[in-house]
Amino acid sequence: MSNKKKKKLTKIQQDYQDFANQREPKRPVVKNCLKAFLVGGTICTIGQGLQWFFIKYFDFTETTAGNPTVAVLIITSVLLTGLGVYDHMGQWAGAGTAIPVTGFANTVASAAIEHKSEGYVLGVGGNMFKLSGSVIAYGVFSAFIVSIIKIIIQWLGGM
Repeated sequence: MSNKKKKKLTKIQQDYQDFANQREPKRPVVKNCLKAFLVGGTICTIGQGLQWFFIKYFDFTETTAGNPTVAVLIITSVLLTGLGVYDHMGQWAGAGTAIPVTGFANTVASAAIEHKSEGYVLGVGGNMFKLSGSVIAYGVFSAFIVSIIKIIIQWLGGM
């Protein structure tokens, strides 16, 4: 807590803040980063292996192999979420399971499972994209801004 905020507190509140800070367990930041790196890297390596598999055995190109690769990763993530495995991985690895495709699929599937008791339309359909809706909106907005920048750069390059 900053000294400026601390001055606004009473003596008892300041003492309590000091006491709470002493008792708060220290977070193992390096250990958490390593776990996230290992799990996230493993998910990415699996994705790369799937892409290689589709290129080698199904004659996809690097460009076209991305679609079935993403589909397999999404289906696997949703299945692991339904079985409760993905949540345990997320508890252990933290941000490592938030790799965009699998983390996004987990978010949608978790919300759908959680609100299933409210019905398929208002429960599952209405709540499935609440958390992930902000991700979609941010992604669309970011793509729009990047496209505008690219158009401006191309336009300036052609002058």
